[in-house]
Amino acid sequence: MREVNLADFAAAHAAGAVVVDVREPFEYVEGHVPGARSVPLTHLPAAVGDLPRSRPVYVICASGNRSLTAAQFLARAGIDARSVGGGTGGWIRSGRPVVTGVDA
Repeated sequence: MREVNLADFAAAHAAGAVVVDVREPFEYVEGHVPGARSVPLTHLPAAVGDLPRSRPVYVICASGNRSLTAAQFLARAGIDARSVGGGTGGWIRSGRPVVTGVDA
């Protein structure tokens, strides 16, 4: 499991990275990284089987604490998980785009 900075995450995101947002649903709806899949931390064990093992999975939360816990859990499950340092808060502060509501 690795922690990546926002610049490295932005490059991976632009290249089509798999992104899992582990915040609560109300947080996700308020604003999330485009294309991020909402999987609240408490639901992560049930979603492990749906995540790819052939490419990195970037895990994001509000600031990086929950994503670090989630990435450690996923790494133990054999997934190349990377926690996004700074989280969605850092993403927004850097002026990058967010989506509100629930992705269709």
